[in-house]
Amino acid sequence: MGSPAAPDREIVEWMRGTDPALAWQVERDLLTAPERVWQATRARVPVEGRAARLLRRQDPDGTWAGGAFFPSEDWDPAGTEGDPNGQPWVATTWSLNALREWGVDASVLDDTADRIERAVRWEYDGLPYWGGEVDVCINAWTLSNGMWLGRDMSELAQWFVDHEMDEGGWNCEWVEGSTRASVESTLNGLLGVLDVEIRTGGTDALRAARHRAEEYLLQRRLLRTLTDGRPVVPYVGVFMYPARAAYTVLRALDYFRAAHHHDGRAPDPRLADAITLLRERRNHDGTWTQEHRLPGRVWFHADVPPGEPSPWLTFTALRILRWWEEGA
Repeated sequence: MGSPAAPDREIVEWMRGTDPALAWQVERDLLTAPERVWQATRARVPVEGRAARLLRRQDPDGTWAGGAFFPSEDWDPAGTEGDPNGQPWVATTWSLNALREWGVDASVLDDTADRIERAVRWEYDGLPYWGGEVDVCINAWTLSNGMWLGRDMSELAQWFVDHEMDEGGWNCEWVEGSTRASVESTLNGLLGVLDVEIRTGGTDALRAARHRAEEYLLQRRLLRTLTDGRPVVPYVGVFMYPARAAYTVLRALDYFRAAHHHDGRAPDPRLADAITLLRERRNHDGTWTQEHRLPGRVWFHADVPPGEPSPWLTFTALRILRWWEEGA
């Protein structure tokens, strides 16, 4: 078995052979292939594999399943997969998240942003889609999706400065009166805020809010509460892809990999316990196992069933360990 910084060729080829949405990232981040190589693979994403399937599910009005966060009332779930008892993952926001994260070029979606603006409003108070609403996680995804599709999202970016908690970070329950941050809201907020800085440079105020939110998670070593050392959330150590909004140690570590790279910083030593957990969950063959699927309807499953080696989890874990080992 190769080291995390240089995984076995067999594992690399296994990941590259699953879907171009994963293959181009493996080529870029693990193989450090020339840009022309991984960009050629990335160009296949909207015409092959899962992204192409998802693009075909888009409705003429630009939406997916006729809704913003949830499907419209008249949406027909025929032809979907998954447990019908959970949150449905088929509506516009979730579909845009997947396409963006898989590397679809915004030009492929043409005037989707304008069509969505005309066709759909948030389920919360009927607010305009690209203005966001009151939920931190929803606003973070809207922020990233809007910038990706070429919208001016500066007002929504400022929302994160205005709604930061005193201890740093955010909480989706602020609208219900909460004054304490939550790890889940904070991580999802951080992903959106970092995206602003990467794409536009951001502002000093937004950057300061990001660093305070990072400190909120780092004080907890990503894993444990400050009061009694319990897990910050019950599923923090659950390895699953896609994790959607869930706070998991893998998502948190991958955020800090991206943030520290953007800032030109070495890995923070307070991440060591989380890295240890990541290493402990590695299989003898060098892979990581899919442990759980979130319940809910999906257009199709994006990764393997629970109990099988996951190419997406393995890629993410190897990318994190490579960053950690090279920066330590």
